[in-house]
Amino acid sequence: MKETIVISLGGSLIVPEKMNAPFLIKFVKTLRKHYKTHKFVVVCGGGVIARKYISALKAKGRPTRELANAGIRATRMNAQFVMQLFERKEANDTLPLNMKQVRYSLRKNNVVICGALRFAPDSTSDSTAAKLAKYLKTHFINITNVPGLFDKDPKKYKKTKFIPKIAWKDFYKMAIKTKFQPGQNFILDQNSSEIIMNNKTPAYIIGPDLSNLSKILNNKDFHGTLICG
Repeated sequence: MKETIVISLGGSLIVPEKMNAPFLIKFVKTLRKHYKTHKFVVVCGGGVIARKYISALKAKGRPTRELANAGIRATRMNAQFVMQLFERKEANDTLPLNMKQVRYSLRKNNVVICGALRFAPDSTSDSTAAKLAKYLKTHFINITNVPGLFDKDPKKYKKTKFIPKIAWKDFYKMAIKTKFQPGQNFILDQNSSEIIMNNKTPAYIIGPDLSNLSKILNNKDFHGTLICG
């Protein structure tokens, strides 16, 4: 039996200010190396595109749900693009819009790509990935633009402490210190941190160095953060 892994692929890695094609091509090749032992569900984030849409609508005074729906559309657009980087026989060719469709697609594909599945209050694509990890009873890997968890935002502060391992409850306490905003850029949203805590889902946070993804899949030491216990 192949092991299924749910990956939350940060929108900041799919489309930063410019298209990050070299990273995405390497991402596809990395997954291919593990088809003999694993299947993957990849949930794509909205990134810069989502934040630009949300910012414009927010300036117009649109309600929160409209902001969230704009973000959802951005995740699905990114997912459609990532889907096209795979061959037809290895990944789905239509976007699943619910968890049952994801499970069905896993039966015939090595990789299932999706964006946010539906609107949920105070959620991002990370929440979608956490819910899918719970539904599929598997591990959760968040690939983002920083190498793991720090005690403070490394983009804002020069002196920070890297956290290689943290308990679910302690991580949740860190997450809820920040008020939720549609399109937020925290390493994992508050909702997803609560889901992995309540479900006791082993979760990994790694940066764009995809050798760490391979190390996790091969049960080797990696550079990143493990959330468990």
